[in-house]
Amino acid sequence: MEFLVPLIIAAVIVVFVVAATVRVVPQAHRFNVERFGRYRTTLQPGLNFIVPIADRVRDKLDIREQVFSSVPQPVITEDNVVVHIDTVLYYQITDPRAAAYEVANYLQAIDQLTVTTLRNVIGSMDLEEALTSRESINAQLRSVLDEATGRWGIRVNRVEIKAIDPPNSIKDAMEKQMRAERDKRAAILHAEGERQARILTAEGTRQQEILLAQGDQQAKILRSDGEAKAIERVFQAVHANDADPQVLAYKYLDTLPSLAQGENNTFFVIPGEFTEAIRAVSDAFGDHRESPRSDLAARLRAHVSTATTPSPETDAADGVPDADRPAAVGREQAPPALDAVSAAQEAAESAALAVRDAKAEAQAAAGTASGDGSAPGSSESPR
Repeated sequence: MEFLVPLIIAAVIVVFVVAATVRVVPQAHRFNVERFGRYRTTLQPGLNFIVPIADRVRDKLDIREQVFSSVPQPVITEDNVVVHIDTVLYYQITDPRAAAYEVANYLQAIDQLTVTTLRNVIGSMDLEEALTSRESINAQLRSVLDEATGRWGIRVNRVEIKAIDPPNSIKDAMEKQMRAERDKRAAILHAEGERQARILTAEGTRQQEILLAQGDQQAKILRSDGEAKAIERVFQAVHANDADPQVLAYKYLDTLPSLAQGENNTFFVIPGEFTEAIRAVSDAFGDHRESPRSDLAARLRAHVSTATTPSPETDAADGVPDADRPAAVGREQAPPALDAVSAAQEAAESAALAVRDAKAEAQAAAGTASGDGSAPGSSESPR
């Protein structure tokens, strides 16, 4: 028992000495060691030995990249607007000895340096520029902090502005300005759309009118060409067949009944040369002898003269000379025996009968001239 107590005391002293001598430094950490109050060395990661009682570990530093978020600080812009700016720092200790001995509190020093630099940078900008120039502000802050913290054994990797908070009144004004700007852009886009739509509509209408005009022009040209060709063919046919005046006069008479057709026709105009046409027909088909044909022509002239003679009361009322007056017969002023329409129709029928008689005589004369020995027959039919 006498030797057990000293042995225990010796074992405790040995354990204490070993514990005071051996230092295990974790990875990414650095320990600053002082000997009798003076910096001696910086322990690296792993197993390290120091002199007990003489050496002591003063600072245990983490050299990994650290994140420091500052408290929002009030900053006045160039246009006298107070904004609160919150920054975030990413830094790393590169020299543990300088971080421990060159500055008393490197975090507080970095924070204060960030605030002063930020006030200098923001103070030279207005609010709009400060809100839209974050990259420029970050670059200027990093340049100033990197230069100042290099002596402290600290490297500032990044500086980011987390928030820029203007006053509520400025926020409301900015919101109204943004709304007005968006309304303006919407109105401009709407007006531009309407303008483009009207331009396109006008262009379409213009193209439509041009196409319609071109179509109408082509149609009129084609119709005119057709009518010209038809007139030309009729003219060529008349001259090629050597039509005599009697045929033309008959066709002239044949068109007169069509003037009376229609439900709303109350009168029609007979031209002044109508009598001459009738006289030409009668002279052409008559042989100046007493025959049914001469009697037919006389009756035809009588009907025409009756239909084309104006009343004396009408001549006295309008005062127009007879030579300048067209032969116009109204159904109200027609003679009781025969009105103008029936006179024209009867004249046409008489002309047609005279033409048939002339054709019959011409055929008989042709048969006699050919020597067929047949006597000429008369195809006159009693009226």
